Amino acid sequence: MPTPLESALDLSGRTVLITGGTKGVGRGIAERFLDAGAKVVVTARNEPEAPVERDGRKARFHPCDVREVDQLEALVLFATAESGQLDVVVNNAGGSPSTEAASASPRFSEAIIRLNLLAPLNLSQLANKVMQDQDGGGSIINIGSLSGMRPSPWSAAYGAAKAGLLNLSQSLAIEWAPKVRVNCVSGGYILTEQSGLHYGDDEGLARVAATIPLGRLAMPGDIGDACLFLASPLARHITGANLAVHGGGEIPPFLAASGLQ
Repeated sequence: MPTPLESALDLSGRTVLITGGTKGVGRGIAERFLDAGAKVVVTARNEPEAPVERDGRKARFHPCDVREVDQLEALVLFATAESGQLDVVVNNAGGSPSTEAASASPRFSEAIIRLNLLAPLNLSQLANKVMQDQDGGGSIINIGSLSGMRPSPWSAAYGAAKAGLLNLSQSLAIEWAPKVRVNCVSGGYILTEQSGLHYGDDEGLARVAATIPLGRLAMPGDIGDACLFLASPLARHITGANLAVHGGGEIPPFLAASGLQ
């Protein structure tokens, strides 16, 4: 017989939608919800080479460019078609290439903000319409970033969008309570298949890890664990919060410069 704690983390029968859920952090989040028994829907612009699955349970896939509102509307219809409900939405899709702010084109900056801020807002609005009419309400989780909590050189538009996403989470949490809880999970440096583009080779990854108090980069499953907690009854009195999953953040540079570390 399951313990009360195990029961709280059992999301069997719940419908969970995760954007950008076919690889990297999104895939790690999807796998955690599959482990918890949820009915998982993942989306990306292109179908993954390998299905997202755990122990024979597969996530349903629906193609979607989250920047397009009409495609988001179709996505929500797809997610709710099977059970008629939508219990959890994780706005994970996002990102940005490294770009100098002085030379970034207006079109580039607008695209980055549209992907990382406006798309989560648009999907959250659509999800809220469904969740407000459900007896159990719902939970929306926005995936933020350390870049939204401190300066973000060479990704200024991305950092600004993630800072906006944190404020958006706090604002929506107030507007949509008590039926819908809205929280943010801000990841730090995360080890994914694209880590080399940002942190370099194995030596570069090791140097980055050395700047993190806990001594390693986060894994996608670490972000997934945080999302599972926030979506569960264990977080029933948590809304408008930012859960930082960054291993302690960044060690202040003055410690090394002063010889104190």
